[in-house]
Amino acid sequence: MTVQASAGPSPERAWWLRTLLVLQSPTAVFAALRNVDEDDLSARAEPLTAVVFLAATAAVLWTPTVGRLLDDPAIDGVVVPVLVIFAAGIYALFGYFLLGYALYLGARPFGSLGSYRRARQVFGFALAPLAVSLVLWPVRLALYGSDSFRSGGSDSPTGDHVFGALQTFFAVWSLALLVVGTRAVHGWSWPRAAGGVALAAATFAAFALVLSVL
Repeated sequence: MTVQASAGPSPERAWWLRTLLVLQSPTAVFAALRNVDEDDLSARAEPLTAVVFLAATAAVLWTPTVGRLLDDPAIDGVVVPVLVIFAAGIYALFGYFLLGYALYLGARPFGSLGSYRRARQVFGFALAPLAVSLVLWPVRLALYGSDSFRSGGSDSPTGDHVFGALQTFFAVWSLALLVVGTRAVHGWSWPRAAGGVALAAATFAAFALVLSVL
């Protein structure tokens, strides 16, 4: 009897595995984004959505507004997660498309021929460290409880400084992954990739400035 060789993992499973590996072997993961097969493109959707939403949740939790939610007596602890999830959905939607577009535009002057879709995906997977930073919140809540959502609570100022520094570390890690990803998908040098990301950041800053004065 002939035993057929086991087929490799499905595209969906392969991309879930790559999502877990992006922190360890980012170059290989980002290089895989060069594949333009429709099945492979579709397989990225679920893990990419998960990473972007978790990263957006982390970003929302560290905003000053969330840190003062319970200063308002009309808001109780049950409402806080609802507000955070709602805001995270908005952050994820607009952040993914706007910042992905900024990356797309920033890379063009450096010779990028890649699509807007691929730029969004590079940006999305680069958010993996920010998504992982959510692990800080169970620790913070265990230490400070609801004071995490009050100004002047037991977590201030030392707790804010410590956790803020850790959150900054994860944010910088994501930025570094964005450079790694840009370099990997285009096959560029480090200076060229860093230049594309820097121009993308400047482009987004210009977007934000225009929106702020409208």
